[in-house]
Amino acid sequence: MKNHAVVAVVILVAMVLGACAPATPEVIEKEVVQTVVVEKEVPVEKKVVETVVVEKEVVVTPTPAPPVEKVPGACNVAAPNSPVTIDMIGWAFPITEFYAEELKTCNKVQNLTVNVKLLDSPSAQEQVRLALSGRGESPFEIIHAANAQMIEWGSNGWLMPLNALVAKYRDEYDLDDISQAAWDAATIDGKIYGIPIVANTLHLMYRTDLFEKYNIDVPTTYDEVMEACQVLKQEPSIDLPFTLNLHAGWAWEQEFFHFLRSFGGDYLNEDNTPAFNSPEGVAALNKLKEVADACMGMDGLTWSVDDSEIGLETGRLAFADLWASRAANMDDPEKSDFVGTIGFAPAAAPKPGGKLGASAWNDFYCIPASVTVDPDLIFRIIMEASDLESQMRAAEFGIVTRMTVAKEGVGGRYLSAALETIEKGVGAYPPSPALPLVRSALGNYLPLVGSGELTPEEALQKAADDYVKEATIQGFIK
Repeated sequence: MKNHAVVAVVILVAMVLGACAPATPEVIEKEVVQTVVVEKEVPVEKKVVETVVVEKEVVVTPTPAPPVEKVPGACNVAAPNSPVTIDMIGWAFPITEFYAEELKTCNKVQNLTVNVKLLDSPSAQEQVRLALSGRGESPFEIIHAANAQMIEWGSNGWLMPLNALVAKYRDEYDLDDISQAAWDAATIDGKIYGIPIVANTLHLMYRTDLFEKYNIDVPTTYDEVMEACQVLKQEPSIDLPFTLNLHAGWAWEQEFFHFLRSFGGDYLNEDNTPAFNSPEGVAALNKLKEVADACMGMDGLTWSVDDSEIGLETGRLAFADLWASRAANMDDPEKSDFVGTIGFAPAAAPKPGGKLGASAWNDFYCIPASVTVDPDLIFRIIMEASDLESQMRAAEFGIVTRMTVAKEGVGGRYLSAALETIEKGVGAYPPSPALPLVRSALGNYLPLVGSGELTPEEALQKAADDYVKEATIQGFIK
């Protein structure tokens, strides 16, 4: 007859862990009890218990790297066991150039090579899109993004969520010292996609000598900006009295966003239908066109951000609405002929009594979702480049994100103008995955208002029609 017997199987595995090897896995002794039912014929009906070794189970847990003694100004990460290359891509302005040099300090770590590639903003963003849209292995381990790119690339699934790493290193790098508003700007649907390293906005920069010569008060509204332009047109030493950035479709869209929110409008309704083609939108675009005509003309519409910065530094321009991140160059004698002569003031309000005409921005370091290098190592390199010690020095070149730096009173002459603009301005872009479609549609048509080919009403309606068509296809509008 056949009996059912219960066989208790005891597995013992012993291995010795090297006590000092930092990257050697830890092998844990572990008893695993497994019950096996064995069919066996025996002459006498009874339970038979056998003890047999059937397999070995090895439980491996990673051994943490030994702690690295912190050296101020150094890249305090443990050397990888084998050569690792980290490639970073971004765009250049004074504070990002500073951070690029901080990243390069990690080249002093054995087996670690960090390459930095800084381009102009459109070129860098286009390279990132080309690299990540195919969803293959990323050629970059660190990418620079601002608010709009964060929304676009994060929503597309191109960026790695960093929540676990932020939690792991929160205390070591005092990540709570970075404002919650900056973390919010890096977050989509609860997932953190970037480390905030820069705060930014736009505000007025002006030639104090010319404003004194013509007895002009610093404008607080765009009506006053246009009045100042009329006076400054008589100054023979300048090419233009004033610029804001309208040299490309994306630039028109960005300034329209500022004017729209100052007039009380917004881009989208709660159901993702367009709100920008409202009466507030028409009024905002009319005002933007009015400013461009009064202060810039067709020649001024070709001036980029770089052109405006250089114009102030060389005396060809009297005043401008320019990024705070460019302000440090105004006091750099290697770049500016007017060191100490350029003044700084908050952005002007497009609508009198409305919000100031500038948005709040951050710049981030992000890790692509498709990297093959250890994300923990990449994250620590970013942390070393943007820790408190680094940001205390970075504040000379731009607005940093750690609150301790502001409390210490570190920063350039422009800082009070920039911070007031952030406080009283139009805020950040809405964190909607439909936002790239809005920006693209507006960027296609708003320049045609500047050239006179379309009226504001026509341009906004065409942009709304294009947006609705694409947003419906992609499921943002039901």
